[in-house]
Amino acid sequence: MNIGKCVVTVVGGGNSAHVLIPFLSASGHKVNLLTRRPEAWSETVTCELQRPSKKREMVHYGNVQHPAAEVLQTVKGVISKKSSDPADVIPEADIIVLCMPVASYRTALGKLAPHISKSKKDVYVGTVYGQAGFNWMVHEIERTFNLKNIVTFAMGLIPWICRTIKYGELGANYGTKVVNVAAVTPHDKFDELNKIFFEDISTRWHKMGRFHQACSFLSLTLSVDNQVIHPSRCYGLWKRHGGKWDTENDIPFFYKDYDDLSEKYLTALDNDYEKVREAVRKAFPKRDFKYMLDYLTLERVTHNSAHASIKDSFRH
Repeated sequence: MNIGKCVVTVVGGGNSAHVLIPFLSASGHKVNLLTRRPEAWSETVTCELQRPSKKREMVHYGNVQHPAAEVLQTVKGVISKKSSDPADVIPEADIIVLCMPVASYRTALGKLAPHISKSKKDVYVGTVYGQAGFNWMVHEIERTFNLKNIVTFAMGLIPWICRTIKYGELGANYGTKVVNVAAVTPHDKFDELNKIFFEDISTRWHKMGRFHQACSFLSLTLSVDNQVIHPSRCYGLWKRHGGKWDTENDIPFFYKDYDDLSEKYLTALDNDYEKVREAVRKAFPKRDFKYMLDYLTLERVTHNSAHASIKDSFRH
């Protein structure tokens, strides 16, 4: 595989796809797209690197509101082939990366697996968000379809803060994490994948966000983030407000207005996870679970922050 000359198939049309396609295409890769809605995608996809406004100003793109922001750089990418049929875009792929909800991983892998090339030396199969035992799902298709050339990878967290502005055409990237973490198996394939893929979605554009290798996919699953952030915040909002506000302006921001009650519930959930993390470390004392972290430590590492509390990490 020639560095910078890979065929990458992006699977799914989530927010991350609107960043990956421009970043990878502009880095020299051929990018294909597998999506249920190929007709909704432009051949050229643009990602704007933005600096969000500190004011609570909103702008309209069509009928949708988005936070006001300054555009620092524009990156354009070309989709070489887009299809809803895996047979059209999977067989030539050197790298396959999923951009979809975690609950869809197993079904998606089962549909694309029969079309993965068996003649290539390596085919990299991964996801932008490595929760829920992604490697176990990939190992399942390896056994079922007798795939001997798969390299599995998963990023611990989505590398950037991003959103879709106009579906299939325009996305916004608000910056990368200072430290990104990924798991790869076989373990010794990390350096090659870093050169042919990770660098082109992080440091090439943001001059930071270098990827570091986790010792295990379990480290990613048990380093809690959205799986405790969202339920605890939603429950905290409901307990405090009952799900009702007099006017739209009374509705608190999800993160900017993060409060003590939501912090209390997140801490309780994270404490439960810590019991599992402690048991895993005890069961595998020789493994270096350097990146299997509680929420606040994970936030400090990935964002190079010094926040004193969970609430501060959201509000500042």
